[in-house]
Amino acid sequence: MRELAIVGYGAAGFAALIKANELGVKPALVGTGPIGGTCVNVGCVPSKKVLRAGEVYRYAREVCDTECFPPFRKTFEEKEQLVSSLRREKYEDVLSTYDAEVFEGKAHFTSPHSLKVGPATVEAKKFVVATGSSPAVPDVPGLREVGYWTNVEALSPDKKVDSLVILGGRALALEFAQMYRRLGVEVAVLQRSQVLLPNWEPEISVEAKKILEEEGVVVATGVSVKEVRKSRGKVVVTNLGEVEADEVLLATGRKPNVDLNLEAAGVELNEAGGIRVDDELRTTNPNIFAAGDVIGGKMLEALAGRQGTVAAENALKESHRRIDLLSVPQAVFTQPNIASVGLVEREVPKAQSRKVYMRDVAKARILGESRGLVKLVTVGRRIVGVHMVGENAAEVINEAALAVKLGATVDDLVDTIHVFPTMSEALRLAALAFSSDVSKMSCCV
Repeated sequence: MRELAIVGYGAAGFAALIKANELGVKPALVGTGPIGGTCVNVGCVPSKKVLRAGEVYRYAREVCDTECFPPFRKTFEEKEQLVSSLRREKYEDVLSTYDAEVFEGKAHFTSPHSLKVGPATVEAKKFVVATGSSPAVPDVPGLREVGYWTNVEALSPDKKVDSLVILGGRALALEFAQMYRRLGVEVAVLQRSQVLLPNWEPEISVEAKKILEEEGVVVATGVSVKEVRKSRGKVVVTNLGEVEADEVLLATGRKPNVDLNLEAAGVELNEAGGIRVDDELRTTNPNIFAAGDVIGGKMLEALAGRQGTVAAENALKESHRRIDLLSVPQAVFTQPNIASVGLVEREVPKAQSRKVYMRDVAKARILGESRGLVKLVTVGRRIVGVHMVGENAAEVINEAALAVKLGATVDDLVDTIHVFPTMSEALRLAALAFSSDVSKMSCCV
């Protein structure tokens, strides 16, 4: 019987494999679909590549004062070239340098210590389940009959579209709305909640809506979808009226891939429909661990990778490693970026906060992108949350994550000299705002 079997070969599964090898264990690696999972194939990598094309052409339109848009077909062809390259370099070639017995096929448990993968049986003392997630499809009359896109189809369209309606209002919806708008497509976003990004700070939600609307995206919140039908295009019927478009893109969340006959393994699900785990990523079967999207919490590539590492170590060494979820950053890769780490102010009874707008950040003005703000949330002087909209905010938020993780204070940020001019200086300015009016300060105070 093997020491370890890993189910899933995306970010979490590969991280678990690498850690297992570091600990001297050759695991079984079980997977189905394109190697590398969602992120490299139909998620982070391809979407950011297409978003980058939109950024470049936006600059060109501003500088050259001309109506030019990225070539639709060529943009997606270049995306596919990058995906193929990174899948080969970061997954296929990486796999050849590590020691694992690979089983391709859909897996299901037959007992607490065995899996069936096609005709093969995989037995192990310990398991790490890292099967990821899939797009959640809402139960809307007519939707399945008329047809729809998920992120998969939207990143590999079989035709050029002139109009797109997006159902949802979180990260994926915002990114695809700006992506397709910058490809010259008419876009409407329909969000069920009263705001975009409903779990974020309200100031961030307001800025997110402004960003899309300034680029010509129609944003409607408080929308309930009644039905979808086919006319000349695809018609979405809502409580506010009808919207017609060439395609409907679902950005209504993702569901954990838990179709593994988990009952046979003694593994229970949580309230989110994912695998229930404790702080050490152990399931209700102490010999089975879970990592990544299949847990049903924050679905982030970097978090999944870290969870895979921790799960494998805890499984094989009987150790008790945990992940500090409070300091896990997240970002929406619109331009400007939207990023966050830690607690929002409403979650902390005795919280204080300060905001600095990007118009007071010299580098933002230099870059010609002064939309946005940074908000620091503190308890006493300790930083417990940072939330921002700004150019390169997805890069800056990593410094904020370190501040939250290490329990840094406002004074620590003030006392840390930042390079001028940089976007990360926005964090220091927000810390200075607890004692001063930064709009009345000289540069490099």
